[in-house]
Amino acid sequence: MPEYLQVALRSLFILLSLFFITKLLGKKQLSKLSFFEYITGITVGSIAGTLSMDLGLPLSEGLMSILLWFLFPFLFSYLSLKSSKFRRFTEGEPAVFIKDGKIDENALRKEHYSIDELLEQLRKKDVFRAADVEFATLDTNGDLSVMLKKGKQPLVREDIMAEFQRSSPPQAVIEDGKIDEAALSEIGYTKSWLIKELSRRKLTAESVFLAQLDHEGNLTFDLFNWTNTQQN
Repeated sequence: MPEYLQVALRSLFILLSLFFITKLLGKKQLSKLSFFEYITGITVGSIAGTLSMDLGLPLSEGLMSILLWFLFPFLFSYLSLKSSKFRRFTEGEPAVFIKDGKIDENALRKEHYSIDELLEQLRKKDVFRAADVEFATLDTNGDLSVMLKKGKQPLVREDIMAEFQRSSPPQAVIEDGKIDEAALSEIGYTKSWLIKELSRRKLTAESVFLAQLDHEGNLTFDLFNWTNTQQN
């Protein structure tokens, strides 16, 4: 068989194999890649390219290498869904860059983020003064999330009908059926208060997939297996 035809067939086989493996990993891999997934993708691409062109490399051994490089992200993704502790270990936690309009220089240094980079990211969010920001975090996928102070946010109906209140970012106080007492304490609430609120709604912590609470006491739920959001 001519070499060009062998290269074409090997390339087609490898492309089909990569397609099915990527489908197994899920759509998350196509949107926001972690640092580990990014490195894995580059390595797999390099292996696939070499395997397509170098006819001296056994196809079976090359595919085994590709499968092993894909196995670890798949395993990490599965364990991250099952364990919040493992998810925090592998993906890290969001870094708070701005709180109450004040920049945390230590957080910037820890994430190797310069003040110029921070201001650039704020401008991309149409924010030109750091003092206008109530809360800004660098998420684990590298995106900067920004919440403006109440007085700088666009006017909505609730602002006209209700008293002026200080806005606050909601905290995840229940994840995967487990109460996060540290998050509750940060916004000034206790575990007993949360359990009482759950009981009032005829819920248990184990039945809640995600619960978020803000400083104003607004509590929202997302239950396991089906969505049912409630709010004070």
